[in-house]
Amino acid sequence: MFIKILLLCIFFAIMIAIGFYCRKHATDVNGFVLGGRSVGPWLTAFAYGTSYFSAVIFIGYAGQFGWKYGIASTWIGVGNALIGSLLAWVILGRRTRIMTQHLDSATMPEFFGARFGSKSVKIGASAITFIFLIPYTASLYNGLSRLFGMAFHIDYTVCIIIMAVLTGIYVIAGGYMATAINDFIQGIIMIFGIIAVIAAVLTSKGGFMAAIDGLARVEDPSVTATPGAFASFFGPDPLNLLGVVLLTSMGTWGLPQMVQKFYAIESEKSIHKGTIISTMFALIVAGGCYFLGGFGRLFSDQINVEAEGYDAIIPAMLSNLQDVLIGLVVLLVLSASMSTLSSLVMASSSTLTIDFLKDNIVKGMSEKAQLLVMRILIVVFIAISVVIAIVQYKSAVTFIAQLMGISWGALAGAFLAPLLYGLYWKGTTKTACWCSFIWGAGIMILNLLFNEMFPSILQSSINAGAFAMLGGMIIVPVVSLLTPKLDRELVDSCFSWYEEPVTVAAKFSLSDKE
Repeated sequence: MFIKILLLCIFFAIMIAIGFYCRKHATDVNGFVLGGRSVGPWLTAFAYGTSYFSAVIFIGYAGQFGWKYGIASTWIGVGNALIGSLLAWVILGRRTRIMTQHLDSATMPEFFGARFGSKSVKIGASAITFIFLIPYTASLYNGLSRLFGMAFHIDYTVCIIIMAVLTGIYVIAGGYMATAINDFIQGIIMIFGIIAVIAAVLTSKGGFMAAIDGLARVEDPSVTATPGAFASFFGPDPLNLLGVVLLTSMGTWGLPQMVQKFYAIESEKSIHKGTIISTMFALIVAGGCYFLGGFGRLFSDQINVEAEGYDAIIPAMLSNLQDVLIGLVVLLVLSASMSTLSSLVMASSSTLTIDFLKDNIVKGMSEKAQLLVMRILIVVFIAISVVIAIVQYKSAVTFIAQLMGISWGALAGAFLAPLLYGLYWKGTTKTACWCSFIWGAGIMILNLLFNEMFPSILQSSINAGAFAMLGGMIIVPVVSLLTPKLDRELVDSCFSWYEEPVTVAAKFSLSDKE
């Protein structure tokens, strides 16, 4: 117990110290929200990765999908690395950085408002961001109760409050730069933590080959009659597995707290480095999490999934580890949760302040006033998420836990298509943007309220989210072709920086002639 508490104290002390150290970077809105657009590749890549992979992934998704698909769940982590990280950086990174700086936008709703020349679009995007990031924030605490109960035997409410307060302190003090530096440290903990835990868990089952052999012998007639399906390449249900890969990978392309990382990166060279770093981070952390979860059925003698739920699987796998390793796991999950929490509350507070309150509710809002309001809203958002998490825990309100998938699907379904087309295609229209907003948010709200009316494959919030994203990719170009075009001067201005001529030195070459 002493070792575990000591590790936690050191961890929290470093986080707080970094927050106060970074106060000098948070003296204006640009510095507080984007770190002055001068964040290097390592910090940006780790900030992207740690915001991507939270405790929901490690405790909830890894356990749930590992149980359902066996070792094939590793494909989710591979998809997260190649689609959610590599392709996201290649396709979105440079263009997002250039256009958002050109349009002087610090948030995703502000980008939509400037790109489509519409204050209503900005307010609509702000409302969707605010509504769906709150339940997403609350879902971060899911799974922590079992882990902390196993490690410290203290009340879950105390754990939530401590984590929320400490996260709030360093975010309020240092803004985005403090978040980025802490994300880097938390990311290192996550890398070493997941490698150590996988090695320890597989060793407890006799090594990798023995664990694979044990998994191949698992039978579950309710899932599949195919022998050895849980140790196979694509698992017992490849189609639903593909839905999970799509939502958890492409979904990041439309999440405000993820895309905003590209706004802050400092240079062209940093984007290239960040792409490689972010991809490798995702391969290790996401691939490792889902790979570990794939062996969950080997521990079926220690848990009753029907009674205890999927969140019990990973804690059961870890319960017999040494105290030092359990302490490392606690730091791993705390790091994943705090990094994502800080990213979400920054996105929520900046969006509500810059896109909704400024110039709409409060006219002529000064820089100082904006900073104060953002800091107050960070406290409000964290408090709301804590209350929701505690209510869920005390009252066993299970549907709140499902809101992670609903939130992710709604945000990605609403924003991915207009963002992608808006960055690349001059023909994208304001009406198409609105249609995507209504489509993505509408599909996921209907899925939550009238789930049984959906086809069986879309009753899963994961599959419904993937459907919303793919539908948006079709809706936006079709509606854009049928609706009035934006002002030509506005569009040309948005794309002008992509076409700015540059002069380069030509390499000397010998003539082909004698």
